[in-house]
Amino acid sequence: MTDTVLLGVVIGAQGIRGEVKVKTFTGDPEALGDYGPLQDVRGEQTFRLTVRRLAKGDVVIASIKGIDDRNAAEALKGTELFVPRSALPPAAEGEFYYADLIGLTAITTTGRVLGQVVAVHNYGAGDMLEVKTEGGRSAMVPFTDDAVPEVDLAERRVLVEPAFWLGDPETDEDRKGEDRKVEG
Repeated sequence: MTDTVLLGVVIGAQGIRGEVKVKTFTGDPEALGDYGPLQDVRGEQTFRLTVRRLAKGDVVIASIKGIDDRNAAEALKGTELFVPRSALPPAAEGEFYYADLIGLTAITTTGRVLGQVVAVHNYGAGDMLEVKTEGGRSAMVPFTDDAVPEVDLAERRVLVEPAFWLGDPETDEDRKGEDRKVEG
């Protein structure tokens, strides 16, 4: 687990008064400013953000203290916005912060090691875990109760039902040959 959690990224300027468009990764996009000051990835810059309105989906229009014109807003494009983990409430039962899932070992329910979770994506139909295999390939797993019946943060692993493994069994070297078992 990390000390900071990514809550959003500035994707562009909005208007001429320094407002920005922010793609949020919060449960409620309009709550982005409720977690206190945000910071850049290095913790060098602090942003006091006020959400003005919801745009489309998980994008909000916001103002940032000290950013008063379009040029300053455009200069922030691509800036990732983090908050100290301590500012977030504990995740509810059965819920997880994306940051906690990244780095977990993906293992089938039969004990075969698939690889490591390297990202969580949502293309509109639900969350997907991206797993990088030891062979360097990436495969996707739907992050549902059926496909991932267990997440064990203490053991740093997720269990995956083999039927939901979205890798290519014909070209995925990690799926050929003998199953590799997890000991312990």
